[in-house]
Amino acid sequence: MPPGRARLGEVAAVFLKLGVIGFGGPAAHIALMRDEVVRRRKWVSDDRFLDLLGATNLIPGPNSTEMAIHLGYARAGWPGLVVGGALFILPAMVIVLLSAWAYVRYGSGAPAISLLYGIKPVIIVVVLQALWSLGRAAIKGPLLAIVGAASAALYLLGYNELLLLFGSGAVVALIQNGRRLRASHLGVSIGVPLAAVASLGHAAGAAGTVSLWTLFLSFLKIGSVIYGSGYVLLAFLRNEFVHRLAWIDDGQLLDAVAIGQVTPGPVFTTATFIGYLVGGWSAAVLATLAIFLPSFVFVAISYPLIPRVRGSPWTSAILDGVNVAALGLMAGVTGELARSAVVDGFTLALAVAATVLLVRFKVNSAWLIIAAGALGLGYRFFVA
Repeated sequence: MPPGRARLGEVAAVFLKLGVIGFGGPAAHIALMRDEVVRRRKWVSDDRFLDLLGATNLIPGPNSTEMAIHLGYARAGWPGLVVGGALFILPAMVIVLLSAWAYVRYGSGAPAISLLYGIKPVIIVVVLQALWSLGRAAIKGPLLAIVGAASAALYLLGYNELLLLFGSGAVVALIQNGRRLRASHLGVSIGVPLAAVASLGHAAGAAGTVSLWTLFLSFLKIGSVIYGSGYVLLAFLRNEFVHRLAWIDDGQLLDAVAIGQVTPGPVFTTATFIGYLVGGWSAAVLATLAIFLPSFVFVAISYPLIPRVRGSPWTSAILDGVNVAALGLMAGVTGELARSAVVDGFTLALAVAATVLLVRFKVNSAWLIIAAGALGLGYRFFVA
């Protein structure tokens, strides 16, 4: 088999698997990717992985999906870019689509809760292990250590994620390059011509009347401009589909977000659920395509620029600051999730066992997640 096809096959296998087992949100997805492509397969170094992570934080869209697209591109070029992102999204889309069908036919329900009971504590361990390894590569001195710790603390105090990322990059760049400040003019311009996209869909369709064209443009707009967590996605979806278009109500929106969060893969597959609710199978597929399409475009544009970013002392310092801030945000999110993941003696035992197996015996995190889910289901069924 030609090397290009072999690499593309590797990309397909890795991201299809991660799309199936990727519970726990973006921080967990990124930790799982790091375990697969840095620790086990050595596609990229930790430094390269961190640069790609920093780049995903500077462009709109779902971070973990954009990491899959970046890593697919790094391993297999343009075909890898498409295959890596698409196969990471596909399992989640199918699961959410089936969940939406069951929701419409039988009503709401949350059978995934028992599964997540076992998986959550193991996910916390996987993320912490990734944070430790990535932190050693990212923290290159006291300044970056302080910026990373401050980002985690400010996130827990409620500060905006985007402000922390860009603010950290600016602080590190100014401190590290202070002596150059008088001799040069710093112009950091990270933006995308989104004004036209941001206005799409506002003139199409009357409230309450479902139009596939309006649906596509609405999700394309959201995918093109959204930064931040799932809570930010919730705000965008509520404004668009509850208030402006009046296609769903608040209860349906919350159910859609809940399904997106308890299924594996990117939470942006909430779009799949909403699409099915308002227009059936074709609308679900169209909504999924629309919300993820901008991510492929942004990665294709930004990926070739990363080496150039590293070539300048100013932009390299900005990327260092963004990298440690991103790890600080991951640490803050993990701390919040740990409180709801380790809730009793059983989940504590799972976390301890997963730590030993992952750190001491280097067990593949995918097997740990599958085993933990099975144990969680068994414990809830036979004991709890």
